[in-house]
Amino acid sequence: MLPHALLLVVLLNTNVASTSNIITALPGFPSNLPFKLETGYVGVGDMDDVQLFYYFIESEGSPEYDPLVLWLTGGPGCSAFSALIYEIGPLSFDFADSIGNKPKLKLNPYSWTKVANIIFVDAPVGTGFSYAKTWRGYANMSDTLSAAQTYEFLRKWLMDHPKFFNNPLYIGGDSYSGIVIPLIVQEISDGNHDDNMPPMNIKGYVLGNPTTDPKKDENSRILFAYLKALISDELYQSLQTNCNGDYINVDPYNALCLVDLEIYNECTEDIYLGQILEPTCTTVTLLKSRGSIWNPNHLSDKDSLNILLTSSKLLRPWCRDYNYIFSEIWANDRTVQDALHVQEGSIEEWVRCNKSLEDSNINDVFSSLVYHENLIKRGYRVLVYSGDHDMVVPYVGTLAWIESLNLTVDSRWRPWFVSGQIAGLVLHFRLRHNLCSPVHTEFNYKFRLQLSHAYHI
Repeated sequence: MLPHALLLVVLLNTNVASTSNIITALPGFPSNLPFKLETGYVGVGDMDDVQLFYYFIESEGSPEYDPLVLWLTGGPGCSAFSALIYEIGPLSFDFADSIGNKPKLKLNPYSWTKVANIIFVDAPVGTGFSYAKTWRGYANMSDTLSAAQTYEFLRKWLMDHPKFFNNPLYIGGDSYSGIVIPLIVQEISDGNHDDNMPPMNIKGYVLGNPTTDPKKDENSRILFAYLKALISDELYQSLQTNCNGDYINVDPYNALCLVDLEIYNECTEDIYLGQILEPTCTTVTLLKSRGSIWNPNHLSDKDSLNILLTSSKLLRPWCRDYNYIFSEIWANDRTVQDALHVQEGSIEEWVRCNKSLEDSNINDVFSSLVYHENLIKRGYRVLVYSGDHDMVVPYVGTLAWIESLNLTVDSRWRPWFVSGQIAGLVLHFRLRHNLCSPVHTEFNYKFRLQLSHAYHI
């Protein structure tokens, strides 16, 4: 079964291997872009059947020296445009002035492109504007195949952009990409060892609220709920006793544990797991009928409707999903796709997150922990950061697997500040190694408080 929102594109140009275009203006932005934006496709896989779409933004600082970052979004199946526009890129939607079907863009003063060159890539195939020229390109997709194709993408991209050969290279992403990124770094490391061209100046990787071992991540939600006072002390103690610390693989005959879990589910069923302080909202997506209008005041919280955003002045509680609808309106505009040089006919409809990939059997890696264990021995720098209100991948689970790596604590918990205000806590590790070893590994864990607006996709 082909992923949702995709067309079989056998009639497309089958000779395309890679393309790139410099974009100077975008619909919704009031002037020429004050930074260098490039978009394009890189063909990977057999006969370059898979065409991975990317946005490349050159550093606004010193592009010849600043790090080169390859960034993936989670899901699996969430477009890298989501990270570009809602997280770390130089543009964001101007929600206050965006009304109807013409979203407006503004500059993000906190963009990471102030200090880094960033490639935002839509991977795996079926994500964002990435497509396959035949149905075979969509078949048998998996975490390991996606990692291999992303590594191939990066090799070809660098061959087309040789001036970045020597820039420090980092692979970054959040959410589900916590599974795939360690695989990609392993591919790069092994490729360098095998003298694959071009050699890559890989220095480390960055993970935000990363999925690492889905079962362990989910299991840690009980402790998280207890620490956030979402469940009572009594229930938490009962869960620990009756479930023996395992809340996922529960013995169906363990009646006491099952009763406790039912009570736990009742306590948390109306909580938005991605950000527990925000309301649970209607899942919103773009209507195929462009003439439809959405009035959020006519919706109940439990509605499941396809809607279009018409006004940012909502009488209802604000919901993050209402912001996401701007991206679907904008990216499905034909003038936008023309400006980005999207291959016409390659996709039926752009969606921020392709749920069919999330629901597929793509996950053939059930834990990326073994890759972390291997990579830290090679001297790479690692930054892991978590928001303290994310219950999808709770920070307590992330901290637990980091501590299982048996690293030496270089500096214990200490606060870090933004403009004089505490923004979170940081913990710094290094690898235990003998004195003769040249390897030096830095493993940083940053815990971000709610005021830094950390949230899960």
